[in-house]
Amino acid sequence: MRGIKAEIPPADEPPPDGVPTPPDWLSDDARAEWLRVLPMLLNERRTLSLSDLPIFTNYCVAVGQVAEANRILKEEGMTFKGPSGPKKHPALAILSDAMTQARQMATEMGLTPASRGRPGIKEGANDPAQPNLFGGTEL
Repeated sequence: MRGIKAEIPPADEPPPDGVPTPPDWLSDDARAEWLRVLPMLLNERRTLSLSDLPIFTNYCVAVGQVAEANRILKEEGMTFKGPSGPKKHPALAILSDAMTQARQMATEMGLTPASRGRPGIKEGANDPAQPNLFGGTEL
C-alpha cells in the first residue's frame, strides 16, 4: 500500500506487571516467539496493550506455522511423487500463507525494519502540499 503509514503511538493503558503467560495451546515455536517479542512490545516500546493480545497471538501462531512447515520441508523435501509425476509438497502452501500472515501482522505491530522506519503522521501536523479534508488548501 502506498502513502504515509500512521505512527504507532504508545499504548494508553499502563504496562502489565510481568509478561502474560502464553496460551497452553500454542506450539513450542509460537510460545518461543511470544516470550521473545511480547516483553519488548509491552514494556519497552509500549506499542501493544493487553487488549491487543489476540492479534499478537495470531502473529505467534503464524510464526510457529512457518517454523513447522520449514521442518517438514527439510525432512520430506519440497516435492513428492504423485501418480502423475512430481507434485509440490502441501507444506509449501502452508509455509507461504503463514509467512504472508506473519509479515502482515508484524508490520501492523511495527516489528519489521520498514514499518519502524516509515515516517508517521504526527498529531497536529499539517502538510501544506495536501488539501485540507474539510475544505481548501492550507498554504
